Amino acid sequence: MARVVRFHAYGAPEVLRIEDVEVPPPGPGEVRIRVKALGLNRAEASMRKGGYIETPTLPSGLGLEAAGIVESVGDGVDAVALGDAVSIIPPRSMARWPAYGEFVTFPAELVVKHPPSLGFEAAAATWMQYLTAYGALVDITRLGRGEPVVITAASSSVGLAAIQIAKMIGAVPIAVTRTSAKTTALLDAGTAYVVTSQEEDLEARLREIAPEGVRVVLDAVGGPIFTPLAAAMSRGGILLEYGGLSSEPTPFPLLDVLAKTLTLRGYLVHEITGDPVRLEAAKAFVLDGLASGALKPVIARTFPFDRIVEAHRFLESGEQFGKVVVTV
Repeated sequence: MARVVRFHAYGAPEVLRIEDVEVPPPGPGEVRIRVKALGLNRAEASMRKGGYIETPTLPSGLGLEAAGIVESVGDGVDAVALGDAVSIIPPRSMARWPAYGEFVTFPAELVVKHPPSLGFEAAAATWMQYLTAYGALVDITRLGRGEPVVITAASSSVGLAAIQIAKMIGAVPIAVTRTSAKTTALLDAGTAYVVTSQEEDLEARLREIAPEGVRVVLDAVGGPIFTPLAAAMSRGGILLEYGGLSSEPTPFPLLDVLAKTLTLRGYLVHEITGDPVRLEAAKAFVLDGLASGALKPVIARTFPFDRIVEAHRFLESGEQFGKVVVTV
């Protein structure tokens, strides 16, 4: 038996329960992991509330990221061995492959041996944020050296990962955050500029920073911010939407889209994790960045497993700067 987190109804963090369940041994091509740390993502809060792209059968587990030690392997697995320190590539279905538990079983292709020096908490805070940011800035938009890139929700784990990756490839990160409360922390994290969307004229400030317009925008918010973002983009620019955090309607900036031939597209990390060739390139990029120190996960706060409800409350508070991690 192992303790896992499940929910039997949609709702607030209080619907999460820690329960004892039987965890089957790994099947062919699978790896069973003794979990040491979990990385929390807003996608998990969305599924818990019934608003995620995946609709699970209840009761359901959840979770997209974990790090721990290989406890057993199924037939045909040779990439990892007993005792290896590993972390998890986010699966396409967290209902099928939930990460919140003392023991978890995952397909071997989603299990990565990370440098032991990284530590379990940092490893659990690695893959969702860096794969998401890599896919947007490197794989899809081919962001170039010296190019400006606008990153909204900049104090989130993905936002901070995008800042680090932009710096790593020589681009110029422009962090967008709601207020000036996190300005100093964002500058210390390496962004070149900070724009406060609730305290400044967003379009005017972006035009001041990048008079010729910004080709690449990575947005997690949606809502009314779409209008000034599009207005500040350059001809042929691309806006990737990956979050939709705003509760307000998202306008379609028709005139700017037409005049500048803009591309506005949805983006999921599954584009990278579902393609073996692209995933291998992404993993190599991230592991190189971790090894060099160019990429370093930022952990906002750590909670023990028994306080998973409190961890989810903090996850949704908007107060965090970086990743929320749970130790097991």
